[in-house]
Amino acid sequence: MNALRGDALAGRHAVVTGGARGIGLAIARRCLSAGASVALWDRDAALLAEALQALAPLGTAATALVDVRDEAQIERAAAQSQERFGGIDILVNNAGVLGPTVPAWAHTPAQWREVLDINLTGAWLCCRAVAPQMLERRRGRIVNIASVAGKEGNGLNAAYSVSKAGLIALTKSLGKELAPAGVLVNCITPSAADTEVFAAVPAEHREQLRTALLSRVPMGRFVEVDEVAAMAAWLASDDCSFSTGAVFDISGGRSVY
Repeated sequence: MNALRGDALAGRHAVVTGGARGIGLAIARRCLSAGASVALWDRDAALLAEALQALAPLGTAATALVDVRDEAQIERAAAQSQERFGGIDILVNNAGVLGPTVPAWAHTPAQWREVLDINLTGAWLCCRAVAPQMLERRRGRIVNIASVAGKEGNGLNAAYSVSKAGLIALTKSLGKELAPAGVLVNCITPSAADTEVFAAVPAEHREQLRTALLSRVPMGRFVEVDEVAAMAAWLASDDCSFSTGAVFDISGGRSVY
């Protein structure tokens, strides 16, 4: 996907959750290159500081220490954006965790809840905080970073797959609810990216998982974070004008439905 023109997001303020690294950081960089100001919400203070330093030469960037499971932190960060930038025009729900690589019945209840609380309920809490601002101004874009796992279900990743399937459903419901106000909600379903997420996989499963994931992709490689970022930035722009509640595949041919 070609880069957006340099002013495609001019005057817009974007929030990217889980924005301190990986796909989130790539999306923030792409939004800045298209003229937006960007706030990174993340729970890792050290990574936020590094990301802000890297992004500062590209445009106006800010950070907020946010754990998306914490409603108070989300509300505080949203209020800060309202005060500093006049509101949030673009919300990218990217924060997520992989969770345990074990059979579904081997998840502990605490592990199950953590994955769903971050990947699904966290996205809903962010939408809950931001959607009223967008409704009031009758414009906005929400982009949810789901996963092909939410369409297919990954073995040994049940909590993750369930959370991403729920995020797809949330996208469809919100898309219908917000469409009359001109607020568009879409999601992206990438196949696996070779990011830090693999560091959380136990070493004895890591290569097996990588091999299994690549075997399902006809193009034979991982998706690049910049490829996901390009799609997210387009969905955040006015060039995306008649798609909402939609699921945009970027899986190298893995899921063609």
